[in-house]
Amino acid sequence: MARQGLAAAPRKALSRAELLASIHDLGFVQVDSIGTVERAHHHILFSRNQTYRQRDLHRLIEDDRQLFEHWTHDAAVIPSEFYPYWRHRFLRDRDRLQSRWWKERLEAGRAEMARVIERIGEEGPLRARDFEARNKPSTGWWDWHPSKAALEFLWRTGELAIARRDGFQKVYDLAENVIPAEHYETEIEHHDFIDWACRSALRRLGFGSRGEIAAFWDLLSPAEVEAWISENRKDLLQVEVETVDGGRPRPALALASAFDPDVEPPEPPARLRILNPFDPLLRDRARAHRLFGFHYRIEVFVPEAKRQYGYYVFPVMRGDRMVGRIDAKAERETDRLVVRAFWPEKGTRVSPALLGALEAELDRLRRFTGVGAVGFAPDWLRS
Repeated sequence: MARQGLAAAPRKALSRAELLASIHDLGFVQVDSIGTVERAHHHILFSRNQTYRQRDLHRLIEDDRQLFEHWTHDAAVIPSEFYPYWRHRFLRDRDRLQSRWWKERLEAGRAEMARVIERIGEEGPLRARDFEARNKPSTGWWDWHPSKAALEFLWRTGELAIARRDGFQKVYDLAENVIPAEHYETEIEHHDFIDWACRSALRRLGFGSRGEIAAFWDLLSPAEVEAWISENRKDLLQVEVETVDGGRPRPALALASAFDPDVEPPEPPARLRILNPFDPLLRDRARAHRLFGFHYRIEVFVPEAKRQYGYYVFPVMRGDRMVGRIDAKAERETDRLVVRAFWPEKGTRVSPALLGALEAELDRLRRFTGVGAVGFAPDWLRS
């Protein structure tokens, strides 16, 4: 939890420089468009520090250029100083993006690439809709027109970058206009790239298996991680990680330089927090299940009749325990944060203290989202 930014004081005033340092320590923050309460990137940062303000993230991306948007396991904001390492991903994505799905869209998109780059070079940052014919009928979410396919391919392979978002629409510009020169012009040798990707992942994980190291940034193959481990065994500790259910400890690796068994990690604040479904602590669902006994899946893509909980349900953590999950929505039209259901986890006693802590967190969250009150459905407390 300390490595994931959840052991720091949640009410300490957060400057823009400290926000950047927090994101650097996390490694990245996932970007998602769903705004049931607040968009994921904002909610993730707020759950770590309640003085966080959305405008500070926008300024770090759009004005200071200290963050850029690209891909880890999903779209994310990433410190710009990491950009040289992403050049290796750009090269790989040129090969990766040759699946049938991409090929079908790039057949026409390839002819658009030169025109897309030329227009952006002449006119400045543009959105996909600036290229689309106004009378084009829509036949579905993924029915990209050729220019959209070209824009996405050029972004994924590093020729374009996201200058900003309008609403949630990407605004593309030439990468050299977005990434600060000291990062854009830096090149990293391949061996150093692999070493950085492994070490930086382990620092942020604290401990991890080979697969968890590879998956953290989603930059490396398991074979590359295996080769790195063989080459750097002197720098690594073999550790065993106890699971929450008391099962057989699982072997893992830790960086010797970043792991001191005699130093107790800081205790997380005792307060209750509503986490985002895309929170870094829970991104690896299997790891979260082993460490916290919390089985979670997001049900956005599950047919409504088959959902166990709901469309977009938030994990609830108190101290270092997962105590429940909550179905809540910021209803802008009624100016309320509406709680539709709260399910306590098995073994969690629904005491007056727990309910008071939950209500306090809901009030913090409604202030952050800018609505005026918290409302509860009649049958909101479930067993």
